[in-house]
Amino acid sequence: MTDRSLRIGIACYPSYGGSGILATELGIALAERGHDVHFLAYADLPRVRGTSRVQVHKVDVSAYPLFKYPPYDLALTSKLLELIQGIQLDIVHAHYAIPHALCAYLARQMAPESKVKIVTTLHGTDITVVGSDEAYRAVTRFGILHSDRIIAVSEFLAQETHRLFEIDREILVVPNFVDTTRFKPGEKSVAAPFSIAHLSNFREVKRPLDVIQAFAILRRHVDARLTLIGEGPQLEACLDLAKRLLVSNLIDVLGPVQDVETVLAHTDLLLQPSGSEAFGLAALEASACGVPVIGYKVGGLPEVIVDGETGFLVPFRDVRALAAQAVRVLTEPNLRRHLAREGRRRAVECFGVSHCVDLHEQIYHQMMADPVAP
Repeated sequence: MTDRSLRIGIACYPSYGGSGILATELGIALAERGHDVHFLAYADLPRVRGTSRVQVHKVDVSAYPLFKYPPYDLALTSKLLELIQGIQLDIVHAHYAIPHALCAYLARQMAPESKVKIVTTLHGTDITVVGSDEAYRAVTRFGILHSDRIIAVSEFLAQETHRLFEIDREILVVPNFVDTTRFKPGEKSVAAPFSIAHLSNFREVKRPLDVIQAFAILRRHVDARLTLIGEGPQLEACLDLAKRLLVSNLIDVLGPVQDVETVLAHTDLLLQPSGSEAFGLAALEASACGVPVIGYKVGGLPEVIVDGETGFLVPFRDVRALAAQAVRVLTEPNLRRHLAREGRRRAVECFGVSHCVDLHEQIYHQMMADPVAP
């Protein structure tokens, strides 16, 4: 096995969800270590910072009148093939199984002379929601099984993948990470109004409407404002609900934020009540900034947030419990400081960049040492 620099293609979604952010941050960290990184996505990627070793290849999809739905998967396969043959990619790292893992496999099949390896990172809803749908289950399983390595971002997700897809091969667990030199505590409020935030892609699975309901309840007891960070299909519904609950004048909508750490650093509390969370990158980033997190006790979130130590986890859909714990944190300064301190400590000790990128590099180099299949 050699530790030479690698040419790595990273196929991911250009979203503000965990999979897109993790893929972007990983690629940047790998480039800083001397690898050549080529991102593939259908739009600009959040958080990409300029460096000579990073290139972004936009996947253009032709909108022929014949196609009711433009075939993005075929366009991505073609772009991957172009890079595999043109610059001789060593590795294609598919983030989110659908369609990236399958596209990587197809591109490799079309270039039989290539020795490119495929690693697929499973992020959550690609397994628990989309991939487990009967319409996609078989092709998702095929793409996973034809990857040279499979990574899951939490023990919970690894177990769910084994269970849902009846996969008996090894799934490596490499948690998401956070740059604790960027995500760090700033000045917090010492008095009301307190600053509460919610960060997501505002899909139904993230339960953003529960955030609005909880905020309306806690406002009866605590003077606070709510900041919504990100964009997505339920954002307008959230604002409509806020109007009906008479709290719209207390909500700030920032939309997508490139340097989200500059907002989190000055936030007192993160409300993150996702209904399906394989890991919870937003929760980790908040913890690194010394921000207590309150969410639902689902999926892999307990691997990130220690209930009662770095935040609080309440039963799924218990909006009143969300609000009650938020009131408790905001009105008990000693508790808030304890949660903030422990969250920051755990982010630094368990989820730092160096350790997690080391694990990825080890996986890459071990793959490259694998014998070539006949």
